[in-house]
Amino acid sequence: MKMSVFRTIMALLLVVAAASCDRDRKHPGWDYFPDMAYSNAYETWSPNEIFTDGKTNQSPVEGTVSRDALPFSYGTSPGERTRAGRELSNPLEATDDNLGRGSEVYKAFCTGCHGEKGDGQGHLVTSGVYKYPVRTLVSDEMKNRPDGEIFHSITLGFGVMGAHGFMIRPEDRWKAILYIRKELQK
Repeated sequence: MKMSVFRTIMALLLVVAAASCDRDRKHPGWDYFPDMAYSNAYETWSPNEIFTDGKTNQSPVEGTVSRDALPFSYGTSPGERTRAGRELSNPLEATDDNLGRGSEVYKAFCTGCHGEKGDGQGHLVTSGVYKYPVRTLVSDEMKNRPDGEIFHSITLGFGVMGAHGFMIRPEDRWKAILYIRKELQK
């Protein structure tokens, strides 16, 4: 008698367990922590009553510096760009690995405007999407420009070029400059 009751209870538990794992639209099954499985995500710019300012997108804490990034101590003026050219120099050697990574960075971030050859004829320019002339990277002027000025221009932007410092790590910026110098400006 005891054994049949035990078997009946076990069979019943097995059926309940199997039914609770069923996942279709009409029978979603049972979740132990539904609030964790189906969290209420907020869109970036949506209102959020949890925070005192009512915004979902919160600013970083004052003085926060992202990992692998140091504050860039130069301003956006032409004089500051010239100062960066005097004070900054490329700390990396033109190894195959650095040039390879520089090529990847250049292709990902620069070819759209500057083109594969660095001639300012990227697909955004040639297609007419970008209306402003883009600086060629292979001119004598650019060949004579110090690496620090190019690093400054990539970091903070220059003219109509936007800042890329928040998208490209400092080491990768130097590698892209190596690639421009050794491969495009031959």
